[in-house]
Amino acid sequence: MGGNRDEDDVAAVSFNDALGAWLKIGFLSFGGPAAQIAVMHKVLVEERGWLKENQFLNALNFCMLLPGPEAMQLATYAGWRMHGIAGGLAAGLSFVLPGALLMLGLASIYGYFGQLPAMETLFLGIKAAVLAIVLQALFKVARKALKQPVHWVIAAAAFAALFFFNVPFPFVVIAAACAGAVSGSFGGTGASASPEGDAPAAPLADGTMFSRTIRTAVIWLAIWLLPLGLLWLVLGGDHVLVQIGFFFSKLAVVTFGGAYAVLAYMAQEVVQGYHWLTAHEMVDGLGLAETTLGPLILVTEFVGFLAALRDGGGMSFAMGLAGAVVTLWATFAPCFLWIFTGAPYVERLQHAKRLRSALAGVTAAVVGVILNLSIWFALKVLFHAFWLVEAGPVRFELPQLASLDWQAAVLSVLAAVALFQMKTGVMLTLATCAIAAYALAFVV
Repeated sequence: MGGNRDEDDVAAVSFNDALGAWLKIGFLSFGGPAAQIAVMHKVLVEERGWLKENQFLNALNFCMLLPGPEAMQLATYAGWRMHGIAGGLAAGLSFVLPGALLMLGLASIYGYFGQLPAMETLFLGIKAAVLAIVLQALFKVARKALKQPVHWVIAAAAFAALFFFNVPFPFVVIAAACAGAVSGSFGGTGASASPEGDAPAAPLADGTMFSRTIRTAVIWLAIWLLPLGLLWLVLGGDHVLVQIGFFFSKLAVVTFGGAYAVLAYMAQEVVQGYHWLTAHEMVDGLGLAETTLGPLILVTEFVGFLAALRDGGGMSFAMGLAGAVVTLWATFAPCFLWIFTGAPYVERLQHAKRLRSALAGVTAAVVGVILNLSIWFALKVLFHAFWLVEAGPVRFELPQLASLDWQAAVLSVLAAVALFQMKTGVMLTLATCAIAAYALAFVV
């Protein structure tokens, strides 16, 4: 299962050094996928040089095509590339566990004490900083991904499809890949030349590699599903832990494009189908996930904890903890399956001209996706009320200017100055904005 890792990279970086970097990334993983990918790019490409620019983008393209949180899977791939399965596990778990532990604590407080008014000021500062971080990521990715006129067209079309027409994310990715492949066939503008030129590419897999891939897939499929099957045998299909395990396993298979792509479906099932949470509690959980470190999909842990905590009216922390663990297992075990099965093919994909063109189209679409997320996040941070605009297939929100949160606006400007002008790091910017939020609250 070693695949195509660069052995020079493996020899040059010790496992302990890599683990330190993964933990650093994990504790800096605020701001959703755009900011997390930006942090990873800074650490892995700019600071450490463990991935080259084209390797990072190819891996990102690959992860964007998979169900699940792309930033966590990108970290897992980078860890796998240097130290195999152990490295992938170290990177992926380091990315998830800090946020998961924080979410467990916040969900526990919420479950027993309800709202978190004391945290609102802190969250305001963090959200303002995150807005600037996402914008910084947008500019960085755009500079690197939009190399040809067709890439600008793809990025604009992806943004329009998502923002104005609410097109499902998988369709946007497929359309972008097709557009990139076609543009590469007519004029060769879809991708830059590979180091090997246009020489015939090696086959994606030989017999040995294919059998290794099948073995890896079977092993990780068993790791994912056998514990959930055991729960079903012991507790029965109606038990809340079994329901949590299989619901979030199903969700893990359809989360193309990250958590945003399935939030509406998840909220509907959780609120109306299983009656685990109210609609208001679902929004609160999303707010916690938005403003804490780790992937946004950790909102599933919030749901799983509360669903198990309240089962039968018992309010048992042990049950809540079990619900959180089962949820995390069902959410993230599939991510390791996808990465460890597909990672050996990522490097080979870049040598196929048409595939390179298709992936370049996906990379361009990512710019549109991040722009859509940036605007969505900015609206939610800066305004409290919106007008819903509907005209045929077009549907989007316009902010009511009177609902502008001036404190959030001031903090966002402060964060932008810190990041773009003063070049402060992500963590320092977050800390500065959090302190400034408390200062503003004290003055007002």
